[in-house]
Amino acid sequence: MTVSPDLGLRTRLLRMEDARRQTQHQLAMIDRQITRRITAMVPLIGRRQIGYRRGKAPEPAAFLERYRSNLAAITAERQPEIDALSRKLARQDAAIAALRARLEPASPQLMRA
Repeated sequence: MTVSPDLGLRTRLLRMEDARRQTQHQLAMIDRQITRRITAMVPLIGRRQIGYRRGKAPEPAAFLERYRSNLAAITAERQPEIDALSRKLARQDAAIAALRARLEPASPQLMRA
């Protein structure tokens, strides 16, 4: 029994797509972890409004500035990992596209057989 070369390429494509989904899942997980950490910090960021007791309203711009700086710091901690996974995802996308291009001309031949 001989195995069609096209069948081997299809199996390879499925494995590559699965690996891409795992990489995408890792990126999404990092994003959720960053969101969780910054959400946990919101009460701490907002407590710096000491002047409100003295009749001054809290400044929303100051809160946003602290929020953005904390978010940037948390994201910067994970940036090397995010960059590496993004590059890996781009390579996987290119490899999947190339393999699909190799498979497309072979697909109509299988339909005729």
